[in-house]
Amino acid sequence: MGEDNKIIRFDWAAQRLLRNKANFGVLEGFLTVLLDEKITIVEILESEGNQIHADDKFNRVDIKARNSKDEIVIIEIQNTREAWYLERILYGVAKTITEHISLGDKYNTVKKVYSINILYFDLGIGLDYLYHGQNSFVGVHTGDKLVINTRDKDVLVQKKPEEIFPEYFLIRVNEFNKVAVTPLEEWVAYLKDGVITPGTSAPGLEEARQKLQYYSMSEEERHAYDEHINAIMIQNDVISTAHLEGREEGREEGREEGEMKKAKEIARKMKLTGLSIEMIEDMTGLTKNEIENL
Repeated sequence: MGEDNKIIRFDWAAQRLLRNKANFGVLEGFLTVLLDEKITIVEILESEGNQIHADDKFNRVDIKARNSKDEIVIIEIQNTREAWYLERILYGVAKTITEHISLGDKYNTVKKVYSINILYFDLGIGLDYLYHGQNSFVGVHTGDKLVINTRDKDVLVQKKPEEIFPEYFLIRVNEFNKVAVTPLEEWVAYLKDGVITPGTSAPGLEEARQKLQYYSMSEEERHAYDEHINAIMIQNDVISTAHLEGREEGREEGREEGEMKKAKEIARKMKLTGLSIEMIEDMTGLTKNEIENL
């Protein structure tokens, strides 16, 4: 791909561009490919969980959208490792459900929520780049899936639990190492490397290629974008170094004065990049007080 066709990273676009109605087609294409059904976004929802938090800076970007089926889709892009990540996305889904039901409402107003997590860090052990989690009730002895009978406007209807309970998608971007053939693979290739093949037929990608051009931004925007990419690279390098050194230090009962000094220097650099105290604790083994006093 020529330099003139350089495409903006998805996380930056999610912060600055994809929240605009004129660019909904990009997100709709991504969701259509991932969920394997036509998705139309009605609006981007503004709430506490949909804000760009100052302490996260470039680490995390959230978009919360409502689709034409009156379902909620949470898209979260996470650039660096975070302790208790699964617990946090569970909390985010639960909070979203309660945000969209009022006291006294009937439970049939509870909205289906999709939690889509684009991860640029090693979450755990697994061979695939895409994992899907969904609630269902399976007979312990029979192995059959339970279907629920309910009434809707005095008509008896059957519902599968997965039509009601949240769905979770974990996209482990760094684990994708295939030649992109399917629309989903083309999308993940873009998420990983920022590459979109001209003439692609994958929903949303041609629109992304046209609307997310690096050189369509102003000089000021390009400078901010370059700083964003540079900060991510520095932070990932710091975290990687801290993790490796932390593992070596962890083999010993205690750390000598020189090792403690090295850990504090790493933690100081991590603070400068905007990492949370909790994450620095997890990576370096220092206490909260030690980190705060740096």
